[in-house]
Amino acid sequence: MARTRIYADTPVFGGCLDSEFAADSRRIMDAVQRGLLTIIVSEVVLAELQTAPEAVRRALAELPRESVEVIELTDDVFDLQAAYLDAGILPPRWADDALHVAAATVSRADAIVSWNFSHIVRLDKIKAYNRVNFELRYGILTILSPKEVIVDDDTSG
Repeated sequence: MARTRIYADTPVFGGCLDSEFAADSRRIMDAVQRGLLTIIVSEVVLAELQTAPEAVRRALAELPRESVEVIELTDDVFDLQAAYLDAGILPPRWADDALHVAAATVSRADAIVSWNFSHIVRLDKIKAYNRVNFELRYGILTILSPKEVIVDDDTSG
C-alpha cells in the first residue's frame, strides 16, 4: 500500500516550536520519521524556511530523505496559482499562499496540511480552491489542519 503523500506548508514546520501547535505538528513529523507518511514540500517552502529560525529548519532537515518529496514550481503550478488569484480567492498580496495550494494540487498530493486558517484551511477558501481545481480538471484537493491528520500504523484492521 502506498504511503499517504501530504504537502506541508511552512507553518507546519514552525508549528513544531509553537506551544499551541507543537503536539500536532510533531505528530506529523514523527509519522514521517516512521515511514507512515511522505511529506511534500515545494521550492517556496524551502525559500521560506531559509529565513526561519534554525530549530524550524531542523524540523525538515531531520526527516529521512526517502520520506521527503521536493517538487518544482512548474508552469502548471504558476498557471493554477494565477487561476486562484483571477477567481478572487486571495488578493495578490497573499499569492504565496495560493502557490502552496497550487503546488499541492499539481503534485497530486493526497492532502495539503496547514495552520493557515485565514487563507488555506477555511471552508469558503477550500470550496473556492476546489471549484477552480474541478473546472481545470485537477480534481478535489483535501485541505486539513495538522490536528485533523490521523496516522494509524496499526495494520491489524
